[in-house]
Amino acid sequence: MTLDQITALCAPHGLMPMAVAEEGAGSVVLLGPDNRVFWRGFSRSPEAKDGTPHPLDRWSKRVITALAVQLNATPVFPCEGPPYAPFLRWASESGSVWPSPIGPFVGAETGLWISFRGALILAERLPKKPETEAPCQTCARPCTQACPVGAFEGGRYDADRCRAHIATPAGQVCLTKGCLARAACPVGPDFAPPPAQAELHMTAFLNSSVTS
Repeated sequence: MTLDQITALCAPHGLMPMAVAEEGAGSVVLLGPDNRVFWRGFSRSPEAKDGTPHPLDRWSKRVITALAVQLNATPVFPCEGPPYAPFLRWASESGSVWPSPIGPFVGAETGLWISFRGALILAERLPKKPETEAPCQTCARPCTQACPVGAFEGGRYDADRCRAHIATPAGQVCLTKGCLARAACPVGPDFAPPPAQAELHMTAFLNSSVTS
């Protein structure tokens, strides 16, 4: 099995490998939405239409579990636990995504529009994605100044300040278009989610009591 083959299997679902890390004698492939096409398919899924909670988590479990069966892999999900799978460690060790100045990971292709819906643990060792320099190294870092309420000041994310702003009329732009700090990243503008996808995530965040 190659990474190209995994990529081809994920593509019809609007998913893509975001990072590859070593796990024991094998590999773990972190999967996330290709926001250029993801919403088109997800919005037509049973989970998106049935009106019950956590549609994206349920969709992710169904689709990624089916992919795991095809690949003879073990599926894992960031929403399952405790104990929780070490997605942040895997991402950090991959060499292809990096912590950004505001905290969330940044990808060389996706910019700050990167997230993980699940992962596939494979028995065989795959080559990692080619390592490149973190884009933040040569960036003016507009993300650090873009939040309208300074939720990323001091290099730490103030989720309560962010949530309080989104709940106000002034925060409707963030609610319907997504995080303005992420949007300020000059890398990967094509990966910005469409408004309906952004609002799904931001509404879930607004209604949560913990950050994700």
